[in-house]
Amino acid sequence: MAAPAQPRLNLATFCGGRGRMAGVELKISVLADRPDLLETMWEMESPWPEFMRHDPIGNTYYALAEQFADCILMVEDSVGKQLAKAFSAPFHLADGEELPDDGWDGAIRRALRTKLAGDTPNMISAIEISIRPDAHGLGLSGTILAALRDNAGRLGFRELVAPVRPNGKSDLDLPMEQYAFQTRADGLPVDPWLRVHVRAGGRIDRVAPRSMVIPGTLADWRDWTGLPFDTSGKVYVAKALAPVVVNVEHNYAVYVEPNVWVRHKTARAA
Repeated sequence: MAAPAQPRLNLATFCGGRGRMAGVELKISVLADRPDLLETMWEMESPWPEFMRHDPIGNTYYALAEQFADCILMVEDSVGKQLAKAFSAPFHLADGEELPDDGWDGAIRRALRTKLAGDTPNMISAIEISIRPDAHGLGLSGTILAALRDNAGRLGFRELVAPVRPNGKSDLDLPMEQYAFQTRADGLPVDPWLRVHVRAGGRIDRVAPRSMVIPGTLADWRDWTGLPFDTSGKVYVAKALAPVVVNVEHNYAVYVEPNVWVRHKTARAA
């Protein structure tokens, strides 16, 4: 069970002042303290491919994001320009239960159910770290991940979990069970995003084989990708982590994306 949250505060103070990455001065705030940033949060350009914007479970969370304002971080530069945003959501997981096979969708579904039922969450999951495309390469990912972890501790959680999307995976037919545990000569993961998590102190837990499920008609998928989707079987879509499975006779295609659960201890665990 999570301990009572500490009073709301600005993470620029909570994290020890303003961070500086690659010469960029950062100010990180909790959305609950900065509701004035809500509009710019949605206006920020998304780096995700179009098909990933149509996960029905994820879209429910974003439609209700203000309900999780204590768990959403906004990242600005020194003049107040938004550089990034980071989402998380608390949920209840039964004692002794493994992190779920349904990963990202599962964390969101459980968070919404926990909120609606008025239950007490005992876990918190990262949902998304999104960095403005022109701010990529500034080394922001690790700093924002640390801020999410620190905010989880502020809210009383001993651990932040994350259904990580290993976006360096290019062989769509390679099982995630094999890719997720590949390492370089230095022992760090070959995947860049998993490497950020491990460098930040995260521990790879297990694969979530059906973390994100995106169904659609063939017309939907043609619109999302520009591909013909006129033959049943596998279709390989750019920036996907697995093939899309197509059934022309029944007019649908489904993308089932595997992710990787990573655990991060917060200061509460010390």
